[in-house]
Amino acid sequence: MTAPETARRVAVWTEGGPRVVDADQPVVTAFDQGLGRGDGVFESVLVTGGRTPHLDAHLARLHRSAQITAITDPGEDAVRALVGAVVAGWPAEVEGVCRVFLTRGLGDGTPPTLLALLSAVPAETVRQRTEGIAVVTLSLGVPADFRATAPWLLGGAKTLSYAVNMAAQRHAHALGADDVVLTSLEGRLLEGPTSTVVWAARGRLHTPPVDTGILAGTTQARLFARAEDDGWPTSVTPGTVDDLVAADAVWLLSGVRGAAPVTRLDGADRGDAGLSRRVQELLAR
Repeated sequence: MTAPETARRVAVWTEGGPRVVDADQPVVTAFDQGLGRGDGVFESVLVTGGRTPHLDAHLARLHRSAQITAITDPGEDAVRALVGAVVAGWPAEVEGVCRVFLTRGLGDGTPPTLLALLSAVPAETVRQRTEGIAVVTLSLGVPADFRATAPWLLGGAKTLSYAVNMAAQRHAHALGADDVVLTSLEGRLLEGPTSTVVWAARGRLHTPPVDTGILAGTTQARLFARAEDDGWPTSVTPGTVDDLVAADAVWLLSGVRGAAPVTRLDGADRGDAGLSRRVQELLAR
């Protein structure tokens, strides 16, 4: 069941703990570094059955992102309390997405800004999860091994600086596609603007290595762990677009959308060899 996409909640962390505020109430000063410079990190957490069953993995990644960007980490207890406050009473029958934002605040040794936004999962996201997506491949313009030796590029951090990611998706929409697979300068597979690339080939699930600076996928990690337990081998593979073309199936994985099967790649229709059902079942366990 979906809720009106205007159903929104906001909670902000204060010295006294989490505080739920009116969704239209201003909670961040215009001088916040997250707003003015995109200097912050975030996580998007699925709310299902009124709970956040995968919160632990997102908390760990938020902590890593804070370390990479040298933003003061408010601690796991604070983030859990904030998420708990904004999710409390959310209808169990409505899927939601809780976005946790952590910014540098005003900078210069001031406390960080921590807030959480909760809204219903958009109907288009649910459609893509169930019906599949058309994808185009676009170059990110950097060598695959460059970000590993360039810490100033913040490889592996989920930052608020998503302008390039959103521009890539808009370009895909202009081409009649839903989403993007980004590649390195030499043509190696990286990730989607908001997702992890996974493909099935030769009886095995594959995903690109994170040492290219891509974001470690929480949903991909959960899928691979459950697939291994189920007897489906997995592999970290430095693939190319040709590997996706030849694959039995391709998916883009993310915490809220889940596993979206790729039904068209660079204008060519493709199938999934009936494997998407197994992937969905593994993620639903």
